[in-house]
Amino acid sequence: MAMSMPGRGNGRSRYKPMAEINVTPMVDVMLVLLIIFMVAAPLMTVGVPVDLPKTAAAPINQDNEPITISVNPEGKVFLQETEVELSGLVEQLRAIARAQPAGAPERRIFVRGDKAISYGRVMEVMGTINAGGFSRVALLAEQPAPAGAPAPRPAAPARNTPRPPQRQ
Repeated sequence: MAMSMPGRGNGRSRYKPMAEINVTPMVDVMLVLLIIFMVAAPLMTVGVPVDLPKTAAAPINQDNEPITISVNPEGKVFLQETEVELSGLVEQLRAIARAQPAGAPERRIFVRGDKAISYGRVMEVMGTINAGGFSRVALLAEQPAPAGAPAPRPAAPARNTPRPPQRQ
């Protein structure tokens, strides 16, 4: 630390400025931001509620963000979060492919199907995508929790379900 002591020297007191930067507050702010992004990142997934079946397969590594196609329990098809007709799905996928820079690898297409729907509906969607000329199509499944890990969060209760009485 650089500071002058009173009564020293030849009677003149000089103030020497401190030339060090205190980085502790900046580190604190960065750690708080890191925690916020770590908590918020898993919440920024595709917003169509789909109950995925479980599998023990290893996750696939990818270089760029995949295109996600979801089939909800009613059999409706969603491109990312937008509902689309199955007949117009390939044309929208082609428009996305045309918007990619030249020489970029073909984007992977993930199909998410609710476990309550028919297997045939998921295969119909995958067949339509494949017939449109897209070859990097994969099914998504939920990874099972390892032994001793907390259980996945339960689905939202139905609206007509009575609530238990609260203690005071």
